[in-house]
Amino acid sequence: MDPLTIWTWSLVAGGVVILIVAALLIAIIATTRRIDAHARAIWQVGKDIASNTVSIWMLSRTNQVARDILSTARSIEATLASLVSKSSKGGIP
Repeated sequence: MDPLTIWTWSLVAGGVVILIVAALLIAIIATTRRIDAHARAIWQVGKDIASNTVSIWMLSRTNQVARDILSTARSIEATLASLVSKSSKGGIP
């Protein structure tokens, strides 16, 4: 083979390698963009879940307040029942 043919085939092989590398780089860029888009979607869903569940930790406090209200309501009911029974017996005018 003469030197010109070797140079020609070397340039063709180099061009093919450059095209393959360019195609791989484009594929990597496209993949990273898809990964970034999915990561953004996951981040948004995570924020939505967090905002929808932020008040769950307050449920124990809500339950305690509800128990206190129920206790007070039962006390008022007992007091009223006592007053009603006294008034029906003539104890309260």
